[in-house]
Amino acid sequence: MAAAFAAGFVSVLVFHQGMLALLAAGGLTAAQPWSLAPTAPFGVARVISASFFGGLWGVALAFLLLRFPKSPSYWIVALLFGAIAPSLVAWFVVQPLKGAPVGGGFPLAGVLVALAVNGAWGLGTALLLRIVGPRSAAHAI
Repeated sequence: MAAAFAAGFVSVLVFHQGMLALLAAGGLTAAQPWSLAPTAPFGVARVISASFFGGLWGVALAFLLLRFPKSPSYWIVALLFGAIAPSLVAWFVVQPLKGAPVGGGFPLAGVLVALAVNGAWGLGTALLLRIVGPRSAAHAI
């Protein structure tokens, strides 16, 4: 479980934030990668908070990927799970808890950015789980 958490945590730092950097550099989002701005309610840096939750999502993804160890579906599942599950939770749970409208009103650019950065996170987490090896990945959870 620790390896799956670590894979998800590191994937935020490298893949999620890397994709955000590319999108910001292309002028597709105003969001800035690797933000140290404090988050409510504990004042933790935004990138650290995202990485922590990426670690939790990494555990869930590792459990799911156990069903597809040698299949090409492994990568498709990682991409789709990464793009969809965290985005839905952010839109329908996190944003309303923070007093924002559901989905932030679902602006098209915001939806596409969320799907892209979270999809990159899913692929990155899957890659990191593969790097530790199939035997280790199975024991990661």
